[in-house]
Amino acid sequence: MPKVQYGDQVIAYTFIPKEGLKSHYISVQKDTGVVLKGNPVSLEKEQALILKKARWILEKLDLVEAIGYDAIVTGSRIPYLGKKYYVEVLITDDIEDIIIDFTESKFKVNVPKDQNNQDSLQQAFETFFRTKALEKIVPRIKKWSKETGLIFNDVKIRKLEKRWGSCTPTNKIIINLDAIKLPFSLIDYLIVHELVHTKVKSHSKEFWAELSKHMPNWKALDAKMYGMKL
Repeated sequence: MPKVQYGDQVIAYTFIPKEGLKSHYISVQKDTGVVLKGNPVSLEKEQALILKKARWILEKLDLVEAIGYDAIVTGSRIPYLGKKYYVEVLITDDIEDIIIDFTESKFKVNVPKDQNNQDSLQQAFETFFRTKALEKIVPRIKKWSKETGLIFNDVKIRKLEKRWGSCTPTNKIIINLDAIKLPFSLIDYLIVHELVHTKVKSHSKEFWAELSKHMPNWKALDAKMYGMKL
């Protein structure tokens, strides 16, 4: 795998040749890492393209890392609303179900001995995040709908594999459960993006013009979201 040096950091990347593309494109994703796509070029040109976007790539790598989490144990850190929080797991005999208490500085997790396994812990956190998404994201959708005048018919929080959100033909807004791990600035961008789809279904010039009316800094926010697919 080719690499480039940027300051004191090394960026490893994969080049995928794609004949016929007008430009070269860089993506940063959790499963594939840094990928450069485009017409075949020399190694020197590849590295120059990566270095040109090095700061952006490193920012995206940090964000992508913040979205997923591995084993839930004492000392691990779990992302929530744009930050990672320390986890403390306590085995407790006198409870029947896992109890997750967020103290604004850490996750305190009380676990019955018979549920001290990763499947149970992951499920408990998914339930916790679903509750928090309903509590924190849904009211923001209503607020942005009122401010923009863009009307939706329903909202659902779901575990999505390929996207952060969608808007159905009947104007139902669907938000990825993992959006609760994003900072509020990106949650708001996601919300307004999907609300605009209640008016314009495609990503046409009309769509981006409408988005600009309600969120003038959408380009910067879109850049932060780019490459963060789960």
